[in-house]
Amino acid sequence: MPDNAKGAISLLHRGVQLDSEKRYTEALVHYQEGLQMLIDAMKCMSDPVKKKQVHQKIEEYMSRAERLKQYVNKQKEEGKYHEQIKIEDNSTGNGYQKVFGRFLSEDVEEIRIEDPYIRAYHQCQNFLRFCELACKSCPQLKRIFLTTTREGDDKKDKEQEGWLSKLYASLLQQSITLTVVYSSTLHDRQIILSNGWIIKIGRGLDYFKAPENNMSLGSCDVDLRRCHETVVDVFHNSAVRSF
Repeated sequence: MPDNAKGAISLLHRGVQLDSEKRYTEALVHYQEGLQMLIDAMKCMSDPVKKKQVHQKIEEYMSRAERLKQYVNKQKEEGKYHEQIKIEDNSTGNGYQKVFGRFLSEDVEEIRIEDPYIRAYHQCQNFLRFCELACKSCPQLKRIFLTTTREGDDKKDKEQEGWLSKLYASLLQQSITLTVVYSSTLHDRQIILSNGWIIKIGRGLDYFKAPENNMSLGSCDVDLRRCHETVVDVFHNSAVRSF
């Protein structure tokens, strides 16, 4: 079997595992990517027997993916969808794209982030990383609303305002408006997307551990950075579209 076909089967097997763990949207991504790779591999095959075998595999996994997609859509329509992702302590490979990038789609026009810890420099950097991902993934994005808290120290509060003001100006160049509201009572941490997805993160955006130094792996690419243990709960509510 060609290497690309083996890679496709590996992705599809991972999709089945995620499916069994009730991580349905993540499973669908693996099914989609694996199926496309398998279709491409089949096109390059000359042996009619092997080609028929691969075609049967494609039909099998395509049917499985379609059933799962219908189930997810039904759960969304009924307001019952819930998916949980557990990020283990010291694990890597949990960048924002991997964890919830699949929910940031082309139909997202507004994003609301509630996170009390967008205050220190590294926390504002995390928020910047999220905004970068949103800009790349959501071509119709027009507004980002951030509710966070202050340190309560004049110097630190001015630094926080300065960092977020610079981000405001940068987003405005992309025709995206950033609105920041400061709350003294905020405790919840969640991301609400106008396409209906609600992502609740136990530690908010700040679930990465500090790199050992500024020249260690993970300093720039957070996929390589170790994480704190946290839980991500994903829900869907069609009424969110109205905010």
